[in-house]
Amino acid sequence: METLNYSKVQEKLYREVLDNGLEVIVLPKEGFQKTYATFSTKYGSVDNRFSVGSEEPIRVPDGIAHFLEHKMFEEPEGDIFAVFASQGASANAYTTFDRTVYLFSATEQIHANLETLINFVQKPYFTDTNVDKEKGIIEQEINMYKDNADWRVYFGLIDALYHNHPVHIDIAGTVESIYQIDKETLYRCYETFYHPSNMLLFVVGGVDAKEIFDLVKANQQAKNVQPQGQIERYFDEEPVHVKIPRKVAQLSVSLPKCMLGFKEKKVGLTGDDLLRNEVTTKLMLEALLGPSSKLYQSLYEQNLISDSFGHEYNSSSNYAFSVVGGDTPDPDALIEALRSGITAAIGQGIESSAFERSKRKKIGSYLRMLNSPESIAGEFTRYRFRDSDMFDVLGFYETCTLEEVNNRLREHFDFEQLAVSIVEKPKATV
Repeated sequence: METLNYSKVQEKLYREVLDNGLEVIVLPKEGFQKTYATFSTKYGSVDNRFSVGSEEPIRVPDGIAHFLEHKMFEEPEGDIFAVFASQGASANAYTTFDRTVYLFSATEQIHANLETLINFVQKPYFTDTNVDKEKGIIEQEINMYKDNADWRVYFGLIDALYHNHPVHIDIAGTVESIYQIDKETLYRCYETFYHPSNMLLFVVGGVDAKEIFDLVKANQQAKNVQPQGQIERYFDEEPVHVKIPRKVAQLSVSLPKCMLGFKEKKVGLTGDDLLRNEVTTKLMLEALLGPSSKLYQSLYEQNLISDSFGHEYNSSSNYAFSVVGGDTPDPDALIEALRSGITAAIGQGIESSAFERSKRKKIGSYLRMLNSPESIAGEFTRYRFRDSDMFDVLGFYETCTLEEVNNRLREHFDFEQLAVSIVEKPKATV
């Protein structure tokens, strides 16, 4: 059992990679009543073309990672949620672009709940009947999101940014793609991506690390898991330029929704380089567009934005983009005001006072996050699957300079890389 000390944030983690390849990390939090555990696979919606070892690459239907997440909760004996509830735990799961996470939180029967979590994720139960039944359920979910304006404007933006990369495809897939999924394909994807060597078990809270490791080791030793070759993921070449500069959808909304996205021209960063770029970009966006910035205040005073206005940055080794926007009474006026404000900032640079204020805010938010077992588990896994470390984030924020942020400002905001997504009321007909 390896000990990982992070003196800067006064945290101590324990780590071990088991014989079957499963990585287990435990973060005891003295005085915490709640324990939070995640069992995650490095498998998300973008992983639709892959090979294992020397096998030929295969292409699977879009939405299959999300479909698998749904199906894992079904067992011959019944609903696994009821088992967790009977043991005083709350369970859930979610699928993102690059991972699928199963989790529970509880203040009692931690060992029983941990066994339940591991066992149900490692015991798939797919039949022709239950797979066909799930297609109808997910079709309803997909259609429901088509009526969700926030979902439509966000994924409309990603679809406008990307030509070929599967990040532009809805995580749930399409109605057409999910009806191509069958039991055999589910098992193929499960056996590939749910192999212990592609997974991480993370436990944080009021637990004893040795007890957790003893439990997990005994659980895994009782299961016959064969070694697996290296997983290779394949992506079609993605053009540098955006696919559609402007995309508009009509829905019944009280106010139009408008999002601007800037697609990165350069990708390929990994590990600490990827982490530092993310930290610098998020700090730059906060200084330029956060609620205390001059540009935000100007937009607010012009009644172009509300409290819904925000920004985010999404990045991986093979895609990266920023998102800016929210509700607005006049999308075109907001776009023009943002373009003007960003252009001025590129010329003048971000002020030192705005930079220092934003840095303090980011550091404060990070330190508060360390008091939340849920946030720690989710963020630690996200960074781990990207070959970086969540506990290094503080150091990157502390050492980031104004010069780096201004260089990032000029590099990132290229208006040739801009796409806009708008959801507005349907046009009146005569």
